[in-house]
Amino acid sequence: MTDRPVAPPHPIAALRRYTEARIGLGRAGAGLPTAAHLDFAEAHAKARDAVHAPFDADAVERAMRDAGRETLRISSEAPDRATYLRRPDLGRRLADESRAALLEAAKDGPFDLAVILADGLSATAAHAYATTVALGTLALVPMAWRVAPVLVASQARVALSDPAAEALGAKLVLMLVGERPGLSAADSLGAYLTFDPKPGRTTDADRNCVSNIRAGGLPPSLAAPKLARLLVRARSLGLTGTRLKDEDSIEGAMPPALGPPE
Repeated sequence: MTDRPVAPPHPIAALRRYTEARIGLGRAGAGLPTAAHLDFAEAHAKARDAVHAPFDADAVERAMRDAGRETLRISSEAPDRATYLRRPDLGRRLADESRAALLEAAKDGPFDLAVILADGLSATAAHAYATTVALGTLALVPMAWRVAPVLVASQARVALSDPAAEALGAKLVLMLVGERPGLSAADSLGAYLTFDPKPGRTTDADRNCVSNIRAGGLPPSLAAPKLARLLVRARSLGLTGTRLKDEDSIEGAMPPALGPPE
């Protein structure tokens, strides 16, 4: 009996250990090999589940309070998940009852910093990492800062941080929010920093973003000090956005086998 020839490995297959991107998958006729097809289907299902997963705001609040942090629940104008997904504009607007609660809380201000933990497009990410990153960051900001009650926001888009922090009277806001799931990561947390938050701020020009916070990306243990550094610089310079740069590099971010460019 003659052994069947074994196909040589794909020339870029070795690079797969450095990325979760779908490269070097091979081919079976005109399509993907079965294993690659099933892996894709699983990733797609995880992304859908992350988008539709309900936000357990009670658990998030409980974790923050157990750590000694006061919390306040807020929500956008989107009344439910289906509306939130169809109407992104409503996820950027603060519900009237939430605005009233924030204006009441503002009487204890003014505040140097407000932190918002939000579901965004992946409650899975918020559940996994938001409290850890928030507590790690708050532990590193200057003790002299006045920090507002931690806001736990449901059906929230990034821009909800503007009216929320403005109503609260905070000079600086950090929103930790579940990012739009991809086929490589359904649990990615994003962090958005805005100085002098108010409606009309734009994500690209007026905020700083630290993305892909998760076990397989930027670990929470590295994200927290990075965010604390950015917050201190933003407060010192009185700005965020395109003019605020993170000048500190993270040692070991480049895979050792690849090394830095020559």
